Amino acid sequence: MKILINLAMGHSRLLLLIIYLGLTVSGCKKYLEAKPDQSIATPSTVEDLEGILNNYAFINARYPSAAEVSADNYYLKGSDWSSLIDIQRNLYTWQKYDLIGGDYTAPYSAIEYANIVLDAVPKIPLGDRNRLNIVKGNALFLRASYHYALAQLYCKVYLSSSASKDLGIPLRLNSDVAMKPSRSSVSQTYTAIIADLQAALPLLPLQADAKYHAGKPAVFGQLARVYLSMSDYDNAGKYADSAINLYSKLIDYNTVSKTSAIPFVQFNDEVIYDARTAAPQALANSRAKIDTSLYRSYAADDLRKVVLFKANADGSYGFKGNYTGQNNAAVFTGIATDELFFIKAECAARNGKTSEALVALNKVLSTRWKKGTFVDITTTDKDLLLETILSERRKELVFRNLRWTDLRRFNLELTYNKTLVRNINGTVYSLSKGSDRYVLQLDRSAVEISGLQQNP
Repeated sequence: MKILINLAMGHSRLLLLIIYLGLTVSGCKKYLEAKPDQSIATPSTVEDLEGILNNYAFINARYPSAAEVSADNYYLKGSDWSSLIDIQRNLYTWQKYDLIGGDYTAPYSAIEYANIVLDAVPKIPLGDRNRLNIVKGNALFLRASYHYALAQLYCKVYLSSSASKDLGIPLRLNSDVAMKPSRSSVSQTYTAIIADLQAALPLLPLQADAKYHAGKPAVFGQLARVYLSMSDYDNAGKYADSAINLYSKLIDYNTVSKTSAIPFVQFNDEVIYDARTAAPQALANSRAKIDTSLYRSYAADDLRKVVLFKANADGSYGFKGNYTGQNNAAVFTGIATDELFFIKAECAARNGKTSEALVALNKVLSTRWKKGTFVDITTTDKDLLLETILSERRKELVFRNLRWTDLRRFNLELTYNKTLVRNINGTVYSLSKGSDRYVLQLDRSAVEISGLQQNP
C-alpha cells in the first residue's frame, strides 16, 4: 500500500515520506491522499483515520530509548562501548551532545500522525459516532504519551516551585507544519499532557479492541505514571487504582518458562497497552550486562532472577524478560498491571496507608516467587515499607524505560537520590543529583531550523 504523508519532525521542516506498508488490518483502504495544494494530506473517512492508528510501526513503536540507555540497570565493557555509534556512547556516559536524531524526531513524527487524525476528525461525516470517538480518544492518548516521553528527556523534572519558569518541550498541538514551534514551560508541558489524557477518557471504551489501542485502563494508567513523575502521590495512586479496578491480571511466574530466550509473548496478560522503542545498540543482549548489585538483590526463590535474566559465558547476566515478546533490544514502554500495582503501593505507603500498600505489594510479589516459598511482607514501619516497595519496583520494572524518570524524581529526595558511575577502561564518568545532564540536549537540527532555546 503506498501512502504519501507530510510529517513535521518536531520542528517546521517538511519531510515528504513515501511509505510502503504491508497492512493486514481489515477496512484499511488507504491512509492519506497526497494533495499537492495542501501542506498536509487530509484523510477523508473514519477508515482512513483507523488505518493511521493501526500502523503499529509508526504509532506504537516510536518511543525514545535514550532514558533506558542512560539509566543504571546495566553496564558495558570498554570494547562494547567503543563499538557504539556516537549518540549511544554519549548517552551512556552522560555527555553533552546534540546530534540526537531518532530519540527526538521519532516521537514528534508519531505526534504528527496523532495531530493529523485530530485535525481531520471534525471534517469526517458523523456516521458511527462511537467509532469516531474511539479514534479521537486514541489520538489524544498518543499525543499525550509521546509528549510525556519527550518530557522525561528534554526538560527538567517537574517541581511545583519552579515548573512555571523551567523550560519544557516544544508542544505540537496541531498538524500545521508551517507553525514555528517554541518551548513551553514545564508546567505548560504537563498541563497539556494531562488535558489530552482527561479529554481521551470519556471517548474510549472500558476495554480496547486490541492491546495496541487505548481503552480507559490505559488512560488511567498513563495518568498514574504522569502524576507519579510529578511526585503527586494522591493523584497517581487514585488513577492507578482506577486502572486496576478495570483490569488487574497478573502472570504467575511459576507458569513461565525459565529457559526460554523469549519467556513472554507480545500482548501478554499483564499488558494493558502495548508500545515499544526501537532497538538501541547499547542494550543489545551481546553488550548490556545487568548491574551486578541489582542482580544480586533478587532472592534465590524469586523467579524473576531466572525468568528475566540469562547467564552469559563470562559470568555476567543479560536481560531476556522483555514484554515486547521479541529477542532484541527494543524496550517495552507500554502500560502493564505490575507497574500499576507498584504505583498504588508506593503512593499508599507515602500517604500513610500501610495496609493498602502491603496488599498491593504482596499481590505482585506472590506471583513472582517459587510456589510455596513466598511469605507476605508485613512490616508496619513506614520508612522500611517504602524502601522495600522502591527496591522491588526497580527489580520488577527493569528495562521498562521507567528507571530514568525514577532517578530524576528521587533526586528531589534526600533519602533516595544517588550518584551514578560508569567506568570505561579506567576512565570514570559520574552523574550527580541535580546535574544538567539529567536533561538531554535538543536535537541540533530542531534548534538550527526553528531557533529553539537549547538546554544547558
